[in-house]
Amino acid sequence: MDVIDRKLNEYYSGKVVRKDLTKHIKEGANVPSYVLEYLLGMYCATDNEEDIESGMEMVKRVLADNFVRPDESEKIKSKIRERGHYKIIDKVTAKLNERTDSYEGTIFNINISHIHIDDSYVKNYEKLLCGGVWCILDMEYNYDENDKGSPFQIISLKPIQMPSTDVEEYIENRKHFTLDEWIEVICRSVGMEPSNLDLPTRWHLVARMIPFVENNYNICELGPRGTGKSYVYDELSPYSILISGGQTTVANLFYNMGRHTVGLVGTWDVVAFDEVAGINLKDKDGIQIMKGYMANGSFSRGKESINANASMVFVGNINGSIENLVKVSHLLSPFPKDMIDTAFFDRFHHYLPGWEIPKMRPEFFTDAYGFISDYFSECLREMRKRSFSDAIQKYFRLGKDLNQRDTIAVRKTVSGLLKLLFPDGNYGKEDVRACLEYALVGRRRIKEQLKKIGGLEFYDVHFSYIDLEDGEERFISTPEQGGSTLIPEGDLQPGSLYGIAHQPGEGKLGLVRLDLQVMPGNGKFTHTGFGSGSSISDELKEAVNYCRSNLSRVSQNARYAESEMHMKATDINGIGTLEGLELGVFISLVSGLTERPVQPQMCVLGSMSIGGTIIPTSDLPGALQIAADAGAKRILIPVADMIQYSKVPSDLISKFSLEVYSDPVDAAFKALGIK
Repeated sequence: MDVIDRKLNEYYSGKVVRKDLTKHIKEGANVPSYVLEYLLGMYCATDNEEDIESGMEMVKRVLADNFVRPDESEKIKSKIRERGHYKIIDKVTAKLNERTDSYEGTIFNINISHIHIDDSYVKNYEKLLCGGVWCILDMEYNYDENDKGSPFQIISLKPIQMPSTDVEEYIENRKHFTLDEWIEVICRSVGMEPSNLDLPTRWHLVARMIPFVENNYNICELGPRGTGKSYVYDELSPYSILISGGQTTVANLFYNMGRHTVGLVGTWDVVAFDEVAGINLKDKDGIQIMKGYMANGSFSRGKESINANASMVFVGNINGSIENLVKVSHLLSPFPKDMIDTAFFDRFHHYLPGWEIPKMRPEFFTDAYGFISDYFSECLREMRKRSFSDAIQKYFRLGKDLNQRDTIAVRKTVSGLLKLLFPDGNYGKEDVRACLEYALVGRRRIKEQLKKIGGLEFYDVHFSYIDLEDGEERFISTPEQGGSTLIPEGDLQPGSLYGIAHQPGEGKLGLVRLDLQVMPGNGKFTHTGFGSGSSISDELKEAVNYCRSNLSRVSQNARYAESEMHMKATDINGIGTLEGLELGVFISLVSGLTERPVQPQMCVLGSMSIGGTIIPTSDLPGALQIAADAGAKRILIPVADMIQYSKVPSDLISKFSLEVYSDPVDAAFKALGIK
């Protein structure tokens, strides 16, 4: 027994359990951890090995005799019939039967439906109506051939929860643990062994639990499979519900107009969506209602405006490497298309980087003591009534780039972390600083993705905070943004360059790479990757014809007619059909035919029409932002773009060396660095 185990047994006697006991028994019983630990807390809440052994046998016996396994449902039904009554452990849901004006229940594993449930149970345990509750049930069997209802009857129903929780004891005894020890206690209480995890991972595991202590907190976690993203929301607390597959309705989630009952957000503390890629709100207005609720904790149905406190959690998988995803797309891309909306994502308070949490291995699970899940969940629930959101202003001031939503998000994250780490409120300046910096990174991660999706509207991503004591401003960055340049350092091959294209009709902008292969031939030009359509063919034809006519103005030695060329366009940002690349195609041809590379880390803006007339960039600030995110250091920009120059933020302009051109040949000279 280590120091933490001794302290837990000393100060939280009867409230802790050895987590390996949970693990060993759970392997043979498909039952939530909080159900299992309820039983372990009854029989094994001690550090005496003999008592633990006998308690384990008792728990196994209870589970063997009373826990209903789906494959043994008929056997248990028979026991109830033969014995007259029998106690079982199972999950129960209830619904109102309008025809009989009574509540009917479904008992899952035993597979009994349309069983009468007394009104008092529904009144006392509303969660029976919203997803169900694990209970200890005393069942009776009374067959009546004249009764069309189920012969099974519920004599007593008791949700599996500790009868009482001394939250003040939980808060008061926190003082006996250092911060590092308390973080280990939290990690062990959810079954993880922190000694085998680095410090950032421990913080992420703690952050997963903020929705349990903070009202109306919205968080998403996306990352590789097998990192335990959904585990804590499914297993830790009876006040949390995990929606697997993401399938739900407005009636189920918010309000049932027919029954006049509030949905999941009104009866659960945490509503978590597993596998965000599959989220499907079947009602057309579902996403709009969700956005409103995530913004202010209220929603309107019919004539009523309803408030609720449930936190929203979104977890899902990211395929492929984060490095590539940051380069070519955004970190919210796993969400379904109808949810790729800046107004929706702007409601998220924190983005937890699941890729920074290792995939679960046996050594990551603890054999040490931790809080009994039911006790821990009750304490966390009590902390929802408190707020530490004013802690920041005691020591720090947030930077100018944080708007109101950013500020709210950061304050809620800091408040949640302090509730978890310092429930007694005994924290200092450096404790708040650590929580603040963690919160700023998570919110900026959201803002960086909004910038990629929504453009210049979300340009203010340079998050910072000011220390009130020394006045120093400290800026916060996200780790994955560093080193994510698409445009590499050094020279490219002749004929290769980066440019900005747009969808047909001046649509979405995106980064494109052109590569050219030049071989001996007779002037034949082929291409791939540009998309199809007459406008694309016309653009390429214009660029090729202009090159034929003007190549000699750049080089007397290059011979178009003596070469065969194949050009490939790579649509890096996935915008689809590519337009506005005539100038880029011309420069690529000149570069390949003259065997001179374009200048390092250059991006080409602007285009041209028939005869070489320059066409300015449709959205200069947006194009420059894409180039900056890709790692460009030089920008080839038409003179005509200078009209939009004043619209570009000064700190964005400062990232580039600008090369201004007046016509296509001038652009080619400057792209190739020819004086």
